[in-house]
Amino acid sequence: MRKFLDHLYDAAGYLAAFFMVGILFMVLASVVGRLIGFNLRGSDAYAGYAMAAASFLALAHTLKRGEHIRVMILLDRFARLRRPLELWCHGAGAILCAALAYYSVRLVWQSHAFNDVSQGNDATPLWIPQLAMAAGAIVLLVAMVDDFVLLLRRRQLAKPADELRALE
Repeated sequence: MRKFLDHLYDAAGYLAAFFMVGILFMVLASVVGRLIGFNLRGSDAYAGYAMAAASFLALAHTLKRGEHIRVMILLDRFARLRRPLELWCHGAGAILCAALAYYSVRLVWQSHAFNDVSQGNDATPLWIPQLAMAAGAIVLLVAMVDDFVLLLRRRQLAKPADELRALE
């Protein structure tokens, strides 16, 4: 199961990188198009869709690598309460991620059911770019629950980069 979850987080990270490259190509195509007198319609919208996809798909990968910003002041100040505080934080985070995943999936479903389309010339069905947001939210929920279970089992979570530097 551990190997599957790690592959899931890595796959989400690779997809996020793919969409970041898509942003680059959309912006470059738009700039080059303006230079040669060609207007690439919808490129700004598709760059925005790719940015949302990259952001949401990268969340779980970033969490599992210990790269999310963590405020360690309280955990360091109350060393004896560190475990209960971490359990509370990860439990609350899992609940918030569950709400985000639920409403993201609901948004995709509603956009599909109501045939919601973008207002640009391309009239893109909005459920298509919203799928990446929902997928990223679901993978983040899985990662938060995974971290919560690891904490319950007293296993080591990924150390944030600033904590690793402090240990050196």
